[in-house]
Amino acid sequence: MKTQLIKINSSNKNKVLSIAADLIKKGDVVAFPTETVYGLGANALDENAVKKIFVAKGRPNDNPLIVHISNINQLNELVEFVPKKAEILIKKYWPGPLTIVMKKSFKIPMCITGGLNTVAIRMPSDNNALELIKKSGCPIAAPSANSSTKPSPTMAKHVMNDLNGKIPLIIDGGKCKVGLESTVIGLSNDKAILFRPGKITKEEIGRLIGKVDLPCEQSKIPSSPGMKYKHYSPKAKITLVEAKINTNKKGTDFLNVVKKFSLNESNDLIGIISFTKRVGFENEFFFNKSVNLYAKNLFFVLREFDKRGLKKIIVEGVNDNGFGLALMNRLRKASSKII
Repeated sequence: MKTQLIKINSSNKNKVLSIAADLIKKGDVVAFPTETVYGLGANALDENAVKKIFVAKGRPNDNPLIVHISNINQLNELVEFVPKKAEILIKKYWPGPLTIVMKKSFKIPMCITGGLNTVAIRMPSDNNALELIKKSGCPIAAPSANSSTKPSPTMAKHVMNDLNGKIPLIIDGGKCKVGLESTVIGLSNDKAILFRPGKITKEEIGRLIGKVDLPCEQSKIPSSPGMKYKHYSPKAKITLVEAKINTNKKGTDFLNVVKKFSLNESNDLIGIISFTKRVGFENEFFFNKSVNLYAKNLFFVLREFDKRGLKKIIVEGVNDNGFGLALMNRLRKASSKII
């Protein structure tokens, strides 16, 4: 299969999205930009089309997908009912990087939900994504458009690197604004459960709907996308140095770890992601205490280090509150070792 990559702009937008929508309608898959990461989409109501997503990504069949909608009216067809807490969050955060897990309707194929009776749904804020869903005339199931376990794609070229020859079309909408996948909140029962942290934080959600619990990590059945399997991992081995909360030693501790690693490995084979203080390595990205900048560029940096052929990556962690919780969630899942 030949994979076509088309850069979308104001002059060709309607044509490009029409081409993509026709592919969706015919039961094929398309990679497209959202505000979080690039998604690999298919008609959520077509079981055979959805299965092509799993094949292209090499994704385990029991890993649920997120269904994307463009109009709130679509929601009522996809779920049994909309809980009051969901209504509050929808009013505040849709369209945007928030996914809500609710009881599914009979219209949702079981292959989307990993065999569960719940479905994860969101309305993206990216205009190209919204227009694609509208033109397709159906909700679109779409996980991240990468090979399973690799860092999520925040640029079209990342998708091409992973899925070239496996899908017919990639829409190039530039770099994603958020850079991490959406927050996933479960509301299928009385409790609110934060299945996956993201840009919209646990604290923000809690202020609107009350107590938000964390999931039971011991469960063998993933209740939402991104819970069960190793994710976000480059070829290089990642060592994560956790932040020391409420101390002033974060930069010093991280520097000591880097020095120990560099004794046994050539410096030009080590990648550094620093947050509080520059280390001074050739292959180093420094985010100057900006969690937003760190999160937006994390997957880009991991892929860049693989491109450079590095063997090890040493990463400085952040305090896991606010948006930092989402960043640390991705780093912990990607890491081979945590200090």
